[in-house]
Amino acid sequence: MLKKRRPTAVMAALLSISLAACGGQPKAEEQPKAPASGDKSPAQADPKFSITAIDFRYGDPPPTSSPGIDMINEKFNVDYKPVFVPNTAFDEKINAVFASGQIPDMIGLMSTDLKNRYNKFAKQGAFLDLEPYINDYPTLKAVPDYIWDSMRVNGKIYAIPQYAPKYQVVPVIRKDWLDKLGLKPPTNYEELKEVALAFTNGDPDGNSKKDTYGIAIGQDINPNFNQGPYWDPDAWYHQDAQGNYIPGIIGEGRREFITMLSELYKQGAMTKDYAILNWGDTNKEFYSGKAGIFIGTPRGMSQDYMNGLLAIHPEAEFIHLEPFEDPYGNKGLTAGAGYNGLTVLSAKLEDEPEKLKKVLEMIDFGRKFYPQDQKNEKNADFDWWSGKVGSGYVMQDGVPVFNENFGRDGLGPSTYYVDNSSWVPQDSDNVYSITYQTKQLVDLVAAIETMYKDMKLYINPINGLESPTDNEKGAELKKYVMDEQVKMIAGTRPVSDWDKLVQEYMDKGGAQIVQEYNANIKEKDPKALFK
Repeated sequence: MLKKRRPTAVMAALLSISLAACGGQPKAEEQPKAPASGDKSPAQADPKFSITAIDFRYGDPPPTSSPGIDMINEKFNVDYKPVFVPNTAFDEKINAVFASGQIPDMIGLMSTDLKNRYNKFAKQGAFLDLEPYINDYPTLKAVPDYIWDSMRVNGKIYAIPQYAPKYQVVPVIRKDWLDKLGLKPPTNYEELKEVALAFTNGDPDGNSKKDTYGIAIGQDINPNFNQGPYWDPDAWYHQDAQGNYIPGIIGEGRREFITMLSELYKQGAMTKDYAILNWGDTNKEFYSGKAGIFIGTPRGMSQDYMNGLLAIHPEAEFIHLEPFEDPYGNKGLTAGAGYNGLTVLSAKLEDEPEKLKKVLEMIDFGRKFYPQDQKNEKNADFDWWSGKVGSGYVMQDGVPVFNENFGRDGLGPSTYYVDNSSWVPQDSDNVYSITYQTKQLVDLVAAIETMYKDMKLYINPINGLESPTDNEKGAELKKYVMDEQVKMIAGTRPVSDWDKLVQEYMDKGGAQIVQEYNANIKEKDPKALFK
């Protein structure tokens, strides 16, 4: 459902003609024509650089030859060669790239790479120090200092954060199924469990067949369906007996959630093969009309997926859930970090300043923000970025509607950018709901946007902090805990082992991670971190 929205330099040879070698001046009629004012002679022309990139995409990568690529090459006078890898294969591919030592000019990394892959290779000198260039480019200069500080490794900045609103995904439920079964939207996890069971054992789609179930979920227990930082596996909200913050993945809220899933799994009320189901196939569980509970978000919903579901169930309606009240009396969600993904540049570009300038120029253009009233063909930059009106998009009621094959056929430059997210001054400057066409999707997104306007967001206290042990062991340790929780859901390890699992986390390096983060956390009251 969610889209992502993103070393070898080849210098062009300069033609040099020596008249002296020809034994004198050419005849008058052979005199070369002087360049017009403002034109560059062949020897002065901008060199055409080959620019390489690698990035991940959710879903099928775009074609390697397309109008979008041609437009980029023409506008910037480059030979742009991006490689896009499905997100499920990205880890293996990017590891091979780094192992080879042939670092592309631009690399898109996931936000989850910040504390491991990014940190590791930045320290090894693989990436360019970007701080000297930040003030030269408007969209880089606009990034708040606290976000730049999150990118620092040994005091230097090696990554450009890709914009993401503070919005998180929220649970979405088939309202027509609730109405069919006479149910109300759940307000806590016990009620959510009962709805999931009703969707499984009742007949919410009215076809007299037992072919529906509750929650669509895939590998890595994704989505995590957290209804506040109390249940968020990535939020440091819970505190131990000494008052130290601990990661949510071993917190009491996570225990509650895993317990619920283990009960639903036994009764067939969640995706059966969740442990191996990739993200695309998890989406299909919901958008094929099988499951009644999934997730939604203002930015990045798939119009195609929604159209597919409505073709099957034209009467489908959707609602989002409000955050649940936690045991501390708080209602709200964890604030996003303000970025989603990183763009890093090869350190070798420092030796090619003209090429580096071209790369940064391309990046800065792709991050340009267009207010809603400028998203039309009258704005030449937006029109180009969007593949030109009549080809990449059409205007309907003052809103650009993109060609349904825009990404698949590579109709516009935006498809091929590592960072194709505008850096928005304020989250509220974007109104995502009007960018969709189907009323059900417009209404759902508008409702989520409205909810977020007045919602309190929890600021994760470890944002911008570093734990050397987390950098070294965190990803592996989190995977271990996640794998054990997968076993608990499936029943191959009892949920009653929870305290034992927490101790295993601590013994394998978690205690050191907790200590290192808490040494730098000044705030000791979780309630005070709701803003």
